[in-house]
Amino acid sequence: MFTEHYGLNGQPFQLTPDARFWFDSRTHKKAMAYLGYGLAQGEGFIVVTGEIGAGKSTLAAHLLANLDRARTNAISLVSTQVGGDDMLRLVAQGLGINTGAVEKARLLDAVEQRLDEELRAGKRTLLIVDEAQNLPIAALEELRMLSNFHVAGRALIQTLLLGQPEFRDRLAGPGLEQLRQRVIATHHLDAMGADEVESYIRHRLTRVDWQGRPDFDVGAYEAIHRHSGGIPRRVNQLAHRLMLKAAIEGAETIGAASVEAVVADLGADTAAPSVPAREEKVLPLRAPRLAPVAANEPAAQPAPRPDPALERRIAALEARAEEHEAMLRRVLILLVDWVENGSQEPARRTHAA
Repeated sequence: MFTEHYGLNGQPFQLTPDARFWFDSRTHKKAMAYLGYGLAQGEGFIVVTGEIGAGKSTLAAHLLANLDRARTNAISLVSTQVGGDDMLRLVAQGLGINTGAVEKARLLDAVEQRLDEELRAGKRTLLIVDEAQNLPIAALEELRMLSNFHVAGRALIQTLLLGQPEFRDRLAGPGLEQLRQRVIATHHLDAMGADEVESYIRHRLTRVDWQGRPDFDVGAYEAIHRHSGGIPRRVNQLAHRLMLKAAIEGAETIGAASVEAVVADLGADTAAPSVPAREEKVLPLRAPRLAPVAANEPAAQPAPRPDPALERRIAALEARAEEHEAMLRRVLILLVDWVENGSQEPARRTHAA
C-alpha cells in the first residue's frame, strides 16, 4: 500500500465521508454560514444540494462532529424511497421509540411527547436527511407535518435536507407548496475552483502525517482540476490512483504526465460494457474509450469540460463575496447567542396551523 511506502498513518483520499478531512472551500464556507443562520432560527427546513461527490455527506459529518450534543439531539437518516408512514417510523426509531405494531396516531403522539421531553431537558432536535431526492412527496409531507409540532411558540424539531440538484426542481414543483414555505435557508454546493485544488490535496495529506513525499507539482494540480471538474470525490478518486502509481514506480514527485496516464487508465477501466451496468456512485473522470464505430454510425461526442472563462468569472464573484461572508458570520454569532440565551422556559404544548 502507498500509505506504508510514504509513511502515512491513514488513507488521505478515501471516498467515505469523514469529518476529520473537512476542508473550508469557498462553497463549503458559505454552506456553513447558511447552516449557522438556519440553526439559529431553530425551526423549519434547511436545504443543501450539490452534485454527486460535491461533499454533502461530509458537510453533514462535519456538522454532527461540531454540534453541542448536550444541547442538541441530532438524528441522521440516509433516505431510500420510503413512504410517508415509513419515514415517520424511521424518525421515531431515531428518537429511541419502539415502533412495533403501533398505529400511526399513537406513534405521532409518542414522537411529539419525546420531542417535548427533549426540549424541556434543554435540547433542540435536529433531523438530518441525506439523499432527499429519493423521497416521494408523501414522505416529504410527513416531515412537514412533524414541523407543525410547537411548544410555547418554539418548534420541537428542525430538519436539514441534503440532496442532488434535481431535489431543487422537485421543491419548486407542484404538491410541495407548504413545505417550500417553511424552507428558511438554502445553498447549492459548487465545485472547487482551480485555485483550491492544491490546498485541498495538501490539507488531506497533512491529516495523515504527510512529510512531503510524494510531492505534486503545479502542472499536476492544474491537470487534476481539469479532469475532475473540481468535484471533491473525483479529486479523491484521481489523487488516490496517482499516489498508488507513484508508489509502484518509486516516484517522489507527481506531475501532469502522471495525471494524464492515470486518467487514461481510469477511462479504460470505465469503458462501456456489452451489457447495461448499474449507475456508479463515483462518476468516471473522463469519457470512456469506445470501440470504433461503423462508417454509417455517428461518432460519440466528447464529454463537455468546464468553461475556463466561466470558472474565472465565478471565482471573481466569490472573492468579492468573502467580505460579505465575514459580516454574515458575525451576525450569525449574535443570532445564535440570542436564540440560545434569550429564550424562555417551554410551557404548554400547542400546534401550529
